[in-house]
Amino acid sequence: MNTLEKSDNFERMSTNLQTPIDYLKGVGPNRAELLRSELGIHTYQDLINLFPNRYLDRTKYYKIKDLQRNSAEIQIVGKITGFKEVAQKRGKRLVGTFEDDTGRMELVWFRGQKWIRDSIKINTPYVIFGKINWFNGVFSLPHPDLELLNEHEQNLRSSMQAIYPSTEKLSNKGITNRVMTKIMQSLFIETKGRFEETLSENLISELKLLSKSEALFNIHFPKNQELLARSEFRLKFEELFYIQLQLILKNLIHKSKIKGFPFESVGKYFNTFYNDHLPFDLTNAQKRVLKEIRKDLGSNAQMNRLLQGDVGSGKTIVAFMSMIMALDNGFQACLMAPTEILSVQHYQGLHELCNKLNISISLLTGSSTTLERRKIHESLENGNLQILIGTHALLEDKVKFKNLGLAIIDEQHRFGVAQRSKLWKKNTSPPHILVMTATPIPRTLAMSVYGDLDISIIDELPPGRQAIKTVHRYDKNRLKVLRFIRDEIDKGRQVYIVYPLIQESEKLDYKDLMDGYESIVREFPMPTYQISIVHGKMKPADKDYEMQRFVKGETQIMVATTVIEVGVNVPNASVMIIESAERFGLSQLHQLRGRVGRGAEQSYCILMTGHKLSQDSKVRLETMTRTSDGFEIAEVDLRLRGPGDIMGTQQSGILNLKIANIIKDKDILQSARFYAKRILNADPSLALNENKIILYTYRQLSKYKNIWNYIS
Repeated sequence: MNTLEKSDNFERMSTNLQTPIDYLKGVGPNRAELLRSELGIHTYQDLINLFPNRYLDRTKYYKIKDLQRNSAEIQIVGKITGFKEVAQKRGKRLVGTFEDDTGRMELVWFRGQKWIRDSIKINTPYVIFGKINWFNGVFSLPHPDLELLNEHEQNLRSSMQAIYPSTEKLSNKGITNRVMTKIMQSLFIETKGRFEETLSENLISELKLLSKSEALFNIHFPKNQELLARSEFRLKFEELFYIQLQLILKNLIHKSKIKGFPFESVGKYFNTFYNDHLPFDLTNAQKRVLKEIRKDLGSNAQMNRLLQGDVGSGKTIVAFMSMIMALDNGFQACLMAPTEILSVQHYQGLHELCNKLNISISLLTGSSTTLERRKIHESLENGNLQILIGTHALLEDKVKFKNLGLAIIDEQHRFGVAQRSKLWKKNTSPPHILVMTATPIPRTLAMSVYGDLDISIIDELPPGRQAIKTVHRYDKNRLKVLRFIRDEIDKGRQVYIVYPLIQESEKLDYKDLMDGYESIVREFPMPTYQISIVHGKMKPADKDYEMQRFVKGETQIMVATTVIEVGVNVPNASVMIIESAERFGLSQLHQLRGRVGRGAEQSYCILMTGHKLSQDSKVRLETMTRTSDGFEIAEVDLRLRGPGDIMGTQQSGILNLKIANIIKDKDILQSARFYAKRILNADPSLALNENKIILYTYRQLSKYKNIWNYIS
């Protein structure tokens, strides 16, 4: 059969697998509605992709006389000889007497009693399965799986029984694991267990993969452990392969179709700054990243690069040097930040550097006056304004550039895709895009979510920075912590005290903050001490006023919620106290810690908690006290929270994984990316005969159908 015939078969099989689940034997409209609402199973395709959570060994049959007093899962052949109802505090329980040729035990049901009594045949051989209990000198099995012995012997048998995801509602409605197994058997009988291949013969041969049909059969009805392992590998590889194919393809199409402005020269601005005004020597990581950016800007393709760097790693200077490359080539540049505080901080830092080079720079935020806006709009359009720093205000339709060549987005995860794409339209051809984040992203997640971007990493801190000492203290140590704060203030240092703010309990959190503020004021009274307070309920002007008092050193203590997580740079602040630290995520804790340690003095981060801590909280606190490596912290965060929580909802569609796990399966992910890259490098349009099946499969799977306009 040639590849095109195979693809026609694939189309037919795909259509067959799109059959609504209602039509499968053993399902019907009522069960179909439950499967749709509880498990999201709408079609045969969804059912075949409902992969088991775990497997049980069903090769062994026990005798009642051999049962042990443990909570093992056991399987016995015998007969139900009778029922009785037993009163209890709330309602009744149904108890069945179950016997084999060696003894008797009890089967117990706390719900669904009428259905059980009506459906079970007395004195007929059954196979029962479940977790045993020992109670009042008798073995019992609550809510056992029951199957008539003659049906058990006729069914698709497997030595390892699949256990499928379920919900309480499904169990209550009688859709047990045994029912799910029978429904899955019906699907394999109806399809004859034949599923069209979705990977090329070359890949299957080179990686010694099972066929798609073998893999699907052995994932649901594994013959042995080895075949189960090979099936899991095959299906995980395929899932990750097509995600990587999608991301790499988007990147290739982007580079081939979206032309950028070639910045051909490194000129006067860049050389003067590098030779005469660079405030410190660049680290090797900064130099490497600048070379990567320079290479992008010099090509004909639009740059689309993600710059990752931990707090304090020197991303801003790299951003500035990228912007002056644009200026050297006659273009304008802009930098957009998510908050006014952060954009003001960027402006203040860059304004000083621009003055030395006679570069015009302005700041545009929600607080800019009408007169300031008018001046900015005019000088942007006539080209006199070279660099614009700002917030979302940059996205307004009124903001028009003469020739925007480079747009930089800081803390990019705080902007939606639609907002970012507005920057593309600020010129006739899209400007080069550099997105920056101080939130380290684990390599596996970056490959999966940002695989369509080129990624640069600044993975070393500037020399001279001292590591921040991080300690965990319980509430009982509070007096010692207050004494330590007083000692640091006596040395001329400043202190942050941060309280959690979680929207669901805003009133409670606000009370926490105000109670904390009042107790701090009592401990550090005026006029000896001055204290600032900042929280989300304050007006922006009041918030800025308090921030500026702290920045100028007029106040020694800043009591705040997480609004100071991003965007405050006070080199004199050497202590970060985080109250109720167990209520923060790892990423937030790491970001907050990064607010100190910006000067030459030793800095400290003190994590305050109560004594009752969950296991996850203990892991987070131990990680924070053990390491300051943002990427290691991000890996732990990924294990604890999972990819969806870390990336937010914007990227969730890409990682809608059915069997693979990017944390546990990172080796398979790297392999999938390698083969996807190799295939696309050799055949970017997937036009070769050997790749036709990959192209057809991808078309079926892709949610981004518009990209096929670019492929022949």
